[in-house]
Amino acid sequence: MTETLRLATRGSDLALRQAETVREALSSRRRDVELRQVETRGDQIPDELIHRLGKTGAFVRALDEEVLAGDADLAVHSLKDLPTEEMDDLVVAGAPERAPSGDVVVQPDGLGIEELPSGAVVGTGSLRRGAQIRAARPDLTVEPIRGNVDTRLEKLLAPGLQAEHERRLIASGEESALTAEEDGDADGAEGEESDEVDEEFDRTVEEWFDSLSDLERAAMERKVETEYDAVVLAEAGLRRSNLFHEVETTRLPREEFVPAAGQGAIAVTASDPDVIEAVRDAVDHPRTRVAVTVERTVLGELNGGCVAPIGVSAMVQGEHVHVRARVLSTDGTEEVADTRDLPIRSHATAAAEFAAELADRGADDLIAEAREAAETGESSEAEAGEDDE
Repeated sequence: MTETLRLATRGSDLALRQAETVREALSSRRRDVELRQVETRGDQIPDELIHRLGKTGAFVRALDEEVLAGDADLAVHSLKDLPTEEMDDLVVAGAPERAPSGDVVVQPDGLGIEELPSGAVVGTGSLRRGAQIRAARPDLTVEPIRGNVDTRLEKLLAPGLQAEHERRLIASGEESALTAEEDGDADGAEGEESDEVDEEFDRTVEEWFDSLSDLERAAMERKVETEYDAVVLAEAGLRRSNLFHEVETTRLPREEFVPAAGQGAIAVTASDPDVIEAVRDAVDHPRTRVAVTVERTVLGELNGGCVAPIGVSAMVQGEHVHVRARVLSTDGTEEVADTRDLPIRSHATAAAEFAAELADRGADDLIAEAREAAETGESSEAEAGEDDE
């Protein structure tokens, strides 16, 4: 094994943060780790939703090809993005301890999903989240949203901040002065009215702007086509991006909003036996590996990939693995769901049996319908590969 390991990663802020945690865990006095940024197919077509990019793995394959070609020694991924099919001469060498795996709703006023007014627009880039939202609140409007974590938050915050800025400009008289200057009309009555409105605010426009966070300032510059009342994101992505405390969030109940298989977890892939051993010793977290193995086994047996709204969440509890699965129709009106405590000693086999039972109870039919909708272009969202985790 070389003294310097080359770690392939996507170049997004979130991906680099994840890669850095792996680099720090692997680095030692005798071994350096250098990051190698790689552009993936998913990065090259940022405005397309995942099911239109092809099979699951649009954000993965380019990184693993670097490893297979010998241009990198290992690659780091959001485990949620990894296809469940066997990888050519590659293994998941390490799965570090998992971050919180659930979803949160982000809303400027801190409203939870049950508190949103009827007709509110909720943004998500996930087929699963969309179906779960429709099942819980069929009166809400679900709209697709793409982009990194910060981009999605900016899209959410932009309209409100821009409207607030305009109100403050009007109240201060600056907007009136600009309008009057453009119209050639310097009527003083508007200025008097502005002084009265200005009393509503305890800070000048400049003071208000200076108080904004970097995220809010970036949102001020963003033009948006769709105005969202809330967005649903992975808590792990918010935390890893250091944005969790920048916005108002509410955790979604995991009984209804079952996370995606592997959500919140990182996977390190490699092919060289010495590299695999080094990664496993330095970063692998046994409880996380067991949990994500159960989740990915269920997903793989159901063959849902990125085209069906499937949530699978597992947690090691003593000698058992508690697993919850929820398969929905894309409109959220039908579902097959269940929970099971699987023996930890045979967790993979038991997970496959659990998936087979779900399939027999109708999950297969829901997945087939979702796949047909994706192939005909009727579905406008997708699950894997979104850079929110």
